[in-house]
Amino acid sequence: MFKRYFMFFIVLLIPILFAFGVTYKVGTEASFPPFEYVENGQYVGFDIDLIREIGKLKGFNVEVIDISFDSLIPSLTTGNIDIIAAGMTITEDRQKVVDFTIPYYSGDQSILVRKDSDFDITVLFGNHKIGVQTGTTGDLWVTEHLSDKNIKIKSYWVFHLFKVTEHLSDKNIIPKKNITRYDTFNFAVRDLVNKNIDAIVLDNPVAERFTKTDPVKIVGIIKTEESYGMAVKKGNKELLNLLNSGIQELQKNGKLDELIEKYFK
Repeated sequence: MFKRYFMFFIVLLIPILFAFGVTYKVGTEASFPPFEYVENGQYVGFDIDLIREIGKLKGFNVEVIDISFDSLIPSLTTGNIDIIAAGMTITEDRQKVVDFTIPYYSGDQSILVRKDSDFDITVLFGNHKIGVQTGTTGDLWVTEHLSDKNIKIKSYWVFHLFKVTEHLSDKNIIPKKNITRYDTFNFAVRDLVNKNIDAIVLDNPVAERFTKTDPVKIVGIIKTEESYGMAVKKGNKELLNLLNSGIQELQKNGKLDELIEKYFK
């Protein structure tokens, strides 16, 4: 009889223990739909659902903290947040200062213009104004490959119906002054719609989402083949292993596919 009551007590206690369990501060930049955004005053999106599902599996709570994208890694290294879940591309430079989980999604970069414009991907060359979000891979790509005399085009970057090499004269390279950097893509899209810039380079899933909510269209894809991962402070193997295990379990039980279907299909 005592054993039966004891087990009943444990079952009741588990939710209470979970409620007062460890809480991880998860940094994100909540203007990056469908990965993370605000809806009805709540943080939602693919990354947000993903980290919460991992928390359910692994017994931790999640506190979402909205931070500018270029402040996420500094906030992680100083201990102000514990995890980055922000559609962040795994790059060699970032791996020098943070530890990434296994990849959970992959994508490319898109060229976004106004829906009523006649621009095609030639907008990337010449005296056009290009918007990017500070610190993103779109920012890095435009800066490294299109600005001033640093232009570098590789054959595997496939643009729709366009021969890039026909437009690679010095006069057609974007001046650095024509690149505008934004704290969020919401600001960039607003400026695009208001004709303050001519195009935005941003992650393809995010560009696809904006075509459904704003008068904009995609005119080309830059095949960067990026992999997204969550990040933890360098050397935090315990938390890294916890997140990796959670991602793998969600891959096996089909929940990750459900989230992809929900946000990207």
